[in-house]
Amino acid sequence: MSDPDLSPRLARAKFRAWHRGTREADYIFGGFFDHHHASWDEPALIWFEALLDEDDVDVMAWALRSQTAPERFVGPQMLALQKLDYVTI
Repeated sequence: MSDPDLSPRLARAKFRAWHRGTREADYIFGGFFDHHHASWDEPALIWFEALLDEDDVDVMAWALRSQTAPERFVGPQMLALQKLDYVTI
């Protein structure tokens, strides 16, 4: 990430990712953020910010592939979220 204008948004996204209300959601959102945010451009950050606005239970179901993600979230970032290789517990 080389755009300094995104720094405040990234900081806000990191906080929101790690303060979801349950440990399970923190690991999915926060772990994904920590593992991937350095390579994000603005469209990728916009995708993640939209994901943060979704219900945790829905996102966790999409990550675990027990439910199909909505079309607006389908793509390379969702595939990366579904790998779960960023969860280190």
